[in-house]
Amino acid sequence: MVSIRRGALAALALILASTLAACSPAESGPVAFDGSHVSSTRFADAVAVDGVVVIDVRTPAEYAEGHLPDAVNIDVSDAGFDAAIAELDPAGDYAVYCRSGSRSRAAVDRMAAAGVERTVGLEGGIGAWAGDVVVG
Repeated sequence: MVSIRRGALAALALILASTLAACSPAESGPVAFDGSHVSSTRFADAVAVDGVVVIDVRTPAEYAEGHLPDAVNIDVSDAGFDAAIAELDPAGDYAVYCRSGSRSRAAVDRMAAAGVERTVGLEGGIGAWAGDVVVG
């Protein structure tokens, strides 16, 4: 009987730890536009911020297959990427995504090097996005 209680207490402790981890400070409060990549839920919070510019860094063909509403397509693999980000307001807030998260990480790094530091990326890319997608 004592071992059953210990097992139940261990299970309860595991559930409590998981619940507390899900409510960690990183997942609450205002979104930090600090160059990090965040969950789709936090990215949705970022996209909802007034004035944020959503940037899809995939190719134009990928963008046409489906993108977030109002997203601007600036292809990180295009030779004109650096010139395009040089035209961005360095004080603006930018939510950046790609297909899986790799290209958006590279884009965020290049944006920071160009002085555009208020960014947040979508962990897992558009494949992790649960919100609306626009085709075309």
